[in-house]
Amino acid sequence: MPEGDTAHRAARRLQALVGERLEVELPHPRARAAVDPALLDGRRLERVEAIGKSLLLRFEGGRVLRSHLRLSGRWVVRPRGAPVRGRPWLVLRGASAEALLWNGPVLELHARALERLGPDILATPLDLTGALERLRALPAETRLGEALQDQRAVAGIGNMWAAEALWRARLSPRLPLREAGDGELARVLEAAAELMHAALAASRPPAKQVHGRAGRPCRRCGTPIRARGQGLASRTAFWCPGCQPGPASG
Repeated sequence: MPEGDTAHRAARRLQALVGERLEVELPHPRARAAVDPALLDGRRLERVEAIGKSLLLRFEGGRVLRSHLRLSGRWVVRPRGAPVRGRPWLVLRGASAEALLWNGPVLELHARALERLGPDILATPLDLTGALERLRALPAETRLGEALQDQRAVAGIGNMWAAEALWRARLSPRLPLREAGDGELARVLEAAAELMHAALAASRPPAKQVHGRAGRPCRRCGTPIRARGQGLASRTAFWCPGCQPGPASG
């Protein structure tokens, strides 16, 4: 699933249309069922921002379009009028550029979903105090690998960056929140923020340390990386048992 850095990267691309009055088209029937294009067509796009994994397009008159990419969605910005193959969910046309949303399962003309979110991991500055408070509000038996991906606690971290941040912080994804100190939680949150900011600034995806490397040697200590489903969603946790030792409770 795309993570917070993917949404922030898309927001950067969409800046090309900010300030323009846009032609709005929704070719996909599921998109038309969710959004009336007449409410946006011809309005000026005033701002585009990413919060957590959501992308917000703010139009004049207070209209807000929220996009969440889920597993397969993607935004493409290209010259206006270039040939289209397939049926995008949404097309935003400016004077010389246009943005196409492909496979965008979540489109809403409101931002109420953001009310449930914790602090954005990519916010500057990071609201570390708020994120810690929200993590502590989760059930104490919640494993750290799950807690970091709970968007109610901190927004923007998904499976990949949770694994990479935990490896950098030398903490096990199986560690229950009750066994993690505030300093350890702060360390992994700061690691996630640093890694994701670095990924945003990089010209190519950074090399992964543990994610997707099950059975291969840890780049730090040489121990084979392990992988196991975790939580009700059974998201796969990746970790090094050598330098991310398991919890005392097993």
